[in-house]
Amino acid sequence: MIKLFTSEQIKTWDAATIHESGITSFELMQRACRAFVAWFTERYDASHKIYIVCGTGNNGGDGLGIASLLHEWNYSIEVFIVRGSTTTPDFDAGLKLVAGKVKIKEVTSPQLEIAKGSIVLDALFGTGLSRALTGLHAEIISKLNALDVTRIAVDVPSGLRLDVSIAGEIFKADHTVTFQSPKLCFLLPQSSAFIGQWHVVDIGLSKTFVKETKANYFLVTLKSVKRLVKPRAQFSHKGNYGHALLIAGSMGKMGAAVLAARAALRAGVGLLTVHVPANGNVILQSAVPEAMTTHDIAPDFFSGREVESFYTAVGIGPGLGQAPETIIGFKNLLTTLLQPLVLDADALNLLASNPELQTKIPAGSILTPHPGEFKRLVGEWLDDFDKLKKQQALAANIKSVVVLKGAHTTIALPDGCVYFNSTGNPGMATGGSGDVLTGIITALMAQGYGTAEAAILGVYVHGLAGDLAAREIGETALIAGDLIQYLPAAFKKLG
Repeated sequence: MIKLFTSEQIKTWDAATIHESGITSFELMQRACRAFVAWFTERYDASHKIYIVCGTGNNGGDGLGIASLLHEWNYSIEVFIVRGSTTTPDFDAGLKLVAGKVKIKEVTSPQLEIAKGSIVLDALFGTGLSRALTGLHAEIISKLNALDVTRIAVDVPSGLRLDVSIAGEIFKADHTVTFQSPKLCFLLPQSSAFIGQWHVVDIGLSKTFVKETKANYFLVTLKSVKRLVKPRAQFSHKGNYGHALLIAGSMGKMGAAVLAARAALRAGVGLLTVHVPANGNVILQSAVPEAMTTHDIAPDFFSGREVESFYTAVGIGPGLGQAPETIIGFKNLLTTLLQPLVLDADALNLLASNPELQTKIPAGSILTPHPGEFKRLVGEWLDDFDKLKKQQALAANIKSVVVLKGAHTTIALPDGCVYFNSTGNPGMATGGSGDVLTGIITALMAQGYGTAEAAILGVYVHGLAGDLAAREIGETALIAGDLIQYLPAAFKKLG
């Protein structure tokens, strides 16, 4: 997992590296500049005209160091300096580097002379920004955002603060080249218009600091997920991989039950039983012959079911519907069942319309809402940071995991930690995708994965299957069934 640090922690991280490595702050800045230039020169040749807009803090020092290095690579460079109230020593040292080498212009108005089709590097403000931009700085950012140029942010787009909601004018980058690790705000929906495509370059910050410093937010990586996967024993049998129960489907929504069932089987569950309305039994047995079924006494909806003790995981919600009898059956299930559940779709809607039932959710369960379902559960939020707090609060209150689906799906644990997923693509924004996720997570819980592990692994492999599918068939044509088709390849990558 990659720890996502706060702006204060990043400042401390820099200081720890300087102390541990026996280098100066300026030498660390030069490391950052070299890493940025290595990234840049691999993608853009010296035929491009480069404009670097610098503030007078450390981020401006980065911009000046980059200007010096690009000059050595024979790029055509012009630097604009927007003065603040003070300068930092690293800025002053950077200014000496470029003096007499590149064209430098002190800016006193937003009317910058920048050629169409050129590249603009934003080095006005970095991770230490503590306020919304105003005055000349805001006017210059607005001007840069309106130009027909390629915009690249150095470390973070100017005006974007790491730990608080968006306010004021913010540089709209096509690319953000950030130092050492991604920043929390990069993974939030409201920041996407300003980040563009983000890239991480290694500048050799202290590994000891990372190991010893606590974080509440994490980015899930392939390496970390591989560690979660349990290898299969040579002499194992289907009884070793659990028996899952899925309660799903209603009139007109049997497809959700089919998708969840197929996904559960592809996710490795040993045995699967699907409880469906009586009229859905033939559909399920025909579409998913590998699954067993039980059918409800009601013909077209779920009205209730006793859950036997031999089931090792229970998932409920896909296509369930909200009939009055279903509400009663759902209440009875929550009242009598002690083992953790995977709750999705209409199970979440029933919780939202009957909030007293939230206290009945067994500890260690997993809820998988999309933003609309989440809003029905917790109400409106002010911004993405407030939404994160509400997700953390819900997970803590019900002592369960809350998986909020979307780009960089967030997995909130009861202890306050939040994991951001790193797989998935917009092609997965299609009906049935969530039903597939429910099947995957239920199957993993049935196989003995802990609640947190099942959620993190399930979300990651679900997104990875989507990425593999999109690579072959594109995002536009992707449907939920494709995710199931590519699950074997996704699991193979984790093996």
